[in-house]
Amino acid sequence: MTSRDTRPPAAGAAAEPGRGQRAGRRGRWRAARAEVGLWWAPAQVRAEGQTPDYRFSLANERTFLAWLRTALALIGGGFAVDQFLPDQDRPLRTVLAIALLVGGALCALRAVNHWLRCERAMRRGDDLPISRFPTVLALAVGLMSVVMVLVVALGGAG
Repeated sequence: MTSRDTRPPAAGAAAEPGRGQRAGRRGRWRAARAEVGLWWAPAQVRAEGQTPDYRFSLANERTFLAWLRTALALIGGGFAVDQFLPDQDRPLRTVLAIALLVGGALCALRAVNHWLRCERAMRRGDDLPISRFPTVLALAVGLMSVVMVLVVALGGAG
């Protein structure tokens, strides 16, 4: 399937405003739950489609590990903010630390999800899935860096 979907809308979707949206949300929720279930069922993933070239599977795993390293760095940064900025107000330190810890957790979960989606796409012969998460993560890390520079610079002056 290409990025341009030219299929007509589902029958009945336009007949009742909002009905198609609710059904679409339920369908996406079910699909997401099924995909998370596949995190724990590697045999089921392997049974799908054909085995891809091992080089591509290994490259997918290396990408997964890079995402995990990023997650661990964010988690480590959260603990570092809490421990090594003692001169800052406790609420500010807590907010910054929690933001980094939550970012690390989301990054780790996204790593598993992206690995699975790519593995399934390769097995089915589909295009690899696209993701906005790298952009969101880069913007969040950049914003957090600016905030941290301000906190350190203004904290040292006070």
